[in-house]
Amino acid sequence: MIIRLLIPLVALVLFFLESNFALFSPLEWGDRTIYLVPRFLILYLIFIAVYYDRKRAMQYGLVFGILFDVFYLNIIGLYTVLYPAICFVAAWAVHYVHHHLAITTSLAIVLMSVFEFLLYQFFRLISYTTMPFDTFFYDRLLPTIGANLIFLVMLGWIFKYLSSVRVLQRIEEGR
Repeated sequence: MIIRLLIPLVALVLFFLESNFALFSPLEWGDRTIYLVPRFLILYLIFIAVYYDRKRAMQYGLVFGILFDVFYLNIIGLYTVLYPAICFVAAWAVHYVHHHLAITTSLAIVLMSVFEFLLYQFFRLISYTTMPFDTFFYDRLLPTIGANLIFLVMLGWIFKYLSSVRVLQRIEEGR
């Protein structure tokens, strides 16, 4: 029973932690301004989609996408569409690869990079940002990948454990 409540609770905590960690960005490093964008929630949702349940991950993605759009963004619907879409792609892609933690971590980092790139392209399309692609790539995307990879290396095994325990709990409840 506690695991059933713990999975959405962790998602809620990560939702609020993202904004707290965003306060550390941008960083001045030499003559460059580096942006570290925490994407903890989408990484967690990818792990839920891979190790637990695609449908549940997409539902959480929809709910937290709406919350993100309402609280942090002036454009309603962007995260609401992208979060479930990334979860769907993660669940689809995992059918073709092994469920090993290193593979899932790599998949999560790639999908998070796609997520960041789609956001960048959308904001360029509506002229919300004028950042050139090379600046985006070197000063935002690569540092974001590095920071979120460190986060996944530290906590990815916990995400996998939570999801796996919940799957085992569902199997036992079905007996």
